[in-house]
Amino acid sequence: MATRTHDALVIVAPRAPYEIHRYPTISPVADEILIHVKWTASTPLDLHQADGGLLIEPPQRTGSTSAGIVVEVGPDVKKLKVGDRVFGFAHQQPEWKAHQEYATAPEWVFGKVPDGFSLEQAVTLPENTVTAFNTISADLGLPTPWPKPEGYVPPRADDKILIWGASSSVGQLTIAVLKFYGYRHVIATASPQHHEYLKSKGVEEVFDYRSPTVVDDLLKTYQQGDAPAFPLIVDCIGSQAGSIEALSKIAQNGATIAVMLPVILKHATDDEAPEYSMDASTSAQWAEGVNVRGVRTHFYWKNELFKEKLQLEIIPALLEAGYVTPNRFRVVEGGNLLERATKALDLIRKGVSGEKLIWRVSEE
Repeated sequence: MATRTHDALVIVAPRAPYEIHRYPTISPVADEILIHVKWTASTPLDLHQADGGLLIEPPQRTGSTSAGIVVEVGPDVKKLKVGDRVFGFAHQQPEWKAHQEYATAPEWVFGKVPDGFSLEQAVTLPENTVTAFNTISADLGLPTPWPKPEGYVPPRADDKILIWGASSSVGQLTIAVLKFYGYRHVIATASPQHHEYLKSKGVEEVFDYRSPTVVDDLLKTYQQGDAPAFPLIVDCIGSQAGSIEALSKIAQNGATIAVMLPVILKHATDDEAPEYSMDASTSAQWAEGVNVRGVRTHFYWKNELFKEKLQLEIIPALLEAGYVTPNRFRVVEGGNLLERATKALDLIRKGVSGEKLIWRVSEE
């Protein structure tokens, strides 16, 4: 019997054009499923890997967010079945990757798409909903019980939580998860065109992060006595010049700040590679007593609850009940997998605001 193979997008070297390589299509064993990947969503990590070579070993298959159809299941699969529409954040092994026609991975990195939602809508959610839960739990140190107890009021419910870059996908989903668990004072920064949308999602107030007075405006509005104005901060940008410089003036003794990694020290240009740091604590002159945390979403599975239930149960349930909603998205068109992926990467380089870039992986 001939070995089944499929097309996959590959990074052959930093800053080199993507290539398409063929790989064996692996039948699932144990608790694995095989999915026919239909859609994916571009993320900043795609750019960091393609332009900066971040944490890759070429030739590297790419992509971590996918939506598609289950076509085979292993004997130990319990929740999913052939024909199910699924979506997930799957990154740890080459055969799990999203930018290929078929992916084989454990069922716990996928969830069933609820009725009433398209694959295009669903694919906007997995990676950054996982990031939101991981950031809130592992980095801010806040509980995320599941199922949420009836009448649940979280510890620190009245603390002021600042989300910097809140119109990003991870920003929007972090807000959604915080509001689901009952946090009452979520403050955000974003470009002015996104302010009303974020307020509709439950944000108390939104500030323009490009304003030259944004640091003073935030501190004057929320500083009370000697306590930190914002005990909890999430930096969804992770740029030394674009977010961390300002936040180092806002974060005060006793505050915890979670910074999305990698920290961007220098953005890529047509002629120069980007520069990154994986240590947020050395990226600025932080005030004494500030707890600086670098967010490492790829290790979310170390939380047993998250490994067992986050993608398989929690995210689909929150989507079905309307606690999280699909991000606004733009479809990147193209004649084939390589063309669509290359166009999406070029758009990420130029900057995307307030929407996810999604594109078809398989032709059929």
